[in-house]
Amino acid sequence: METLRHLLPSPSGLVVFEAAGRLSSFSAAGRDLGMSQAAVSYAIARLEAQLGTALFLREYRRVRLTEAGQRFHADVTIGLSHIQRSAQSLRSLATGSHVTLSCSTAFAAYWMVPRMELFRAALPDVDLRIQTSDRDLDLVGEGIPLGVRGGYPTDWPACQTEVLAPERIYPVCSAAHLDRFGPVDGPRDLLDLPLIHLEEPFRSATTWQDWFAAQGIAASSVPRGLQINDYVLVVQSVIEGQGIALGWDHLIEGLVRKRVLARLTGQVLATGKDFHVIWPRAVPLSQPAAKVRDWLLDQRTPSA
Repeated sequence: METLRHLLPSPSGLVVFEAAGRLSSFSAAGRDLGMSQAAVSYAIARLEAQLGTALFLREYRRVRLTEAGQRFHADVTIGLSHIQRSAQSLRSLATGSHVTLSCSTAFAAYWMVPRMELFRAALPDVDLRIQTSDRDLDLVGEGIPLGVRGGYPTDWPACQTEVLAPERIYPVCSAAHLDRFGPVDGPRDLLDLPLIHLEEPFRSATTWQDWFAAQGIAASSVPRGLQINDYVLVVQSVIEGQGIALGWDHLIEGLVRKRVLARLTGQVLATGKDFHVIWPRAVPLSQPAAKVRDWLLDQRTPSA
C-alpha cells in the first residue's frame, strides 16, 4: 500500500492548499501564511503533480476549487482542524494556565458565579474560561479538559467522573409569594397554582409530571402553564412572581438561603441521578486543570 509519506510531498503543502481553497486566492493565502504568491502557486502545483489531478481552476484574478479539489479540501480541513486542536491541547498542558470548563448556563449562573470570589482566592493564577452551550459539548472532540454534567458515569465512557452533587428537586416560589400566601398543605394543592415548566430542548430534565408522579399524582392531572426552554429564565420568572417551578437543590439552595426563593412544600424528589465533574480519560489533565477539578470537588455538598 502506498504510504502517506510517498503520496504527499509535505504536510506544509496541505496547509497552503487549505488556505488557498478557503480564500479562493493564492495571493490572499500568501498573506494569510506569510508567504509570497509565487511560493503558494509553486506549492499548489507540486501538490497537484503529486496527486495527478488539478485542484484549482485558474481564472482571471481568482482561483476556485475543481470538483476533485472541493472533495479533497473538505477532508484536509477536517484533518488539519483535528491536528490543530490536539496540538493546542498539548501546548496548553505544557505551558498554559488557562482552563476551560464546559457547563450549562444554569450551572454557570447559579453555582459557579456565586463562588467566583472563593475560586479566585484559592486559584489566583488560573485563568478560568466558562463555556456554556444549549447542549452538552463533546469534551474529547472539542479539546475541553473539564465539564459538569448530569447523568450516570456510563453516559460518558470516554471520561473519568467524580460526583459533584446529587439530583434533589423540590417546588420553589418567590419569597414574597410564600410570605403572602404561606405554604401549601400538600402536593395536590400545587395543581391549583400557576406552574412554570422547563422545556429542556437538548438535555434530559425531570418534569412536573415526573415530580407529581413521585407523589402519587397522575401526570394527566398536571396543568401545562408557562413553558420556558432555559432554566435561568425559569428561575427569573419565579423570582418575578410568575409562578411555581421545580428547583434543583445544588443550583438554587443559595437563593433559598438568601430568601430570594422559598421552598413551597417539604416533598423532595431524589432521582438517584448525580451531577458530575468529568474529564477525558485519554488526555492527561494539565496542572491548572487538575487544580480546578479538585477545587470543584472541594465545594460539593456533604451528601454527594
